[in-house]
Amino acid sequence: MLARFGPVLTAMGTPFGVDGEIDEEGVVNLARWLVANGSDGLVVTGSTGESGTLSDAERRQLWHLVRQAVNCPVLAGATTNDTAHSLRLIKDAEEVGADGILAVTPYYNRPPQAGLIRHFGAIAQATALPVMLYDIPARTGRRIEIPTFLSLLEEHSNIVAIKDASGDVARLGKLAGLIEGRAQVYCGDDSLLMPFLSLGAVGVVSVASHWAGLGFQALIDAAVGGNLERAIRLNRILVPSYEFESSERYPNPIPTKAMMAHLGVCAGYTRSPLIDPPEELIADARKLYDELRDNLADEGVGLINE
Repeated sequence: MLARFGPVLTAMGTPFGVDGEIDEEGVVNLARWLVANGSDGLVVTGSTGESGTLSDAERRQLWHLVRQAVNCPVLAGATTNDTAHSLRLIKDAEEVGADGILAVTPYYNRPPQAGLIRHFGAIAQATALPVMLYDIPARTGRRIEIPTFLSLLEEHSNIVAIKDASGDVARLGKLAGLIEGRAQVYCGDDSLLMPFLSLGAVGVVSVASHWAGLGFQALIDAAVGGNLERAIRLNRILVPSYEFESSERYPNPIPTKAMMAHLGVCAGYTRSPLIDPPEELIADARKLYDELRDNLADEGVGLINE
C-alpha cells in the first residue's frame, strides 16, 4: 500500500533566533532543505518542533510559513492535552492550508481509553482534514490501545494513520494486520524502521531525516522492493544517526539543532528549558555527517550539502 503522505515524513525542528523569536528565514530555509533532501512531507510543531514552548499565534505562523515555502504535505501538530484548545488550533491549521493534522495523545492528565475516544473523536469531527494519531507513551504516560484505535476507525473515516512511537514491535505486528486497508502505520522511532516495515508500516515520521532523508528513502525502497541485504546495509549506515539524534545528555531536538547549525541551514538555538547545542556537539555532528555522506556514497546514495 502506498504511503498516504509519502514514506519519509520529517518531524521538523523550529528555527529560533538568538533572541528566542521564530527565525522566519530559517524556517523557510529548513523546510526547503528537507524537501530537497528526501522528505516527502513535513510535520510542523510536533515535539521535535518544541511545540510545548510555542504560543498559538506562533504555531499558526509556522504552519503558514512552511505551507507557503514548500509543495508537499504539511501536517500540523495542532493538538494539546486540552480538547477544546485543540479544536481551536485545528481551525487555525485549516485556515492556513495544512494538509493534515497530527493529533498527539493527551499528555500529563493521562485520560482513560474512553477519554481518548472522546478526545480524538472530537478532533476528527471538527475537521475534514486527514488525521494521524500520535502514540508516544514515553512522553504522554498513556497508550492508545488497539481496541481504542479500532473504535475510532469505525466512527471516523478521516482518521487515516497512526504514528507509533510506542517501541512495541510485537504490538505493531498485530495492529497492522487489523487495520490493513483502513489506516496506515508510520514508524515513530527511527531505530525501529526496519522491523516496522517488515510488519506492515508504510513509512517513518523521522528526526534523523533532517540530515539523512535520502538514506531513509533508499532504505525504504530497498525493503519494499525485497532487497533485504541492501536494506540491512543501509540501516547499519544509519545506526550512528539514530544514536546521535537523542540522548540523556542531549535530548531531541538539541542534536538536530547542532546538525542544522553545522550544515548552515539555520541557527542552532533552542528555547528554554532546552539548551543550545555546545561546540562539542556541533563537532560530533560534523564528524557524523562526513561519515554518513561517505558511507551512503558507497551505496550509490548522494547527500546534498548546500
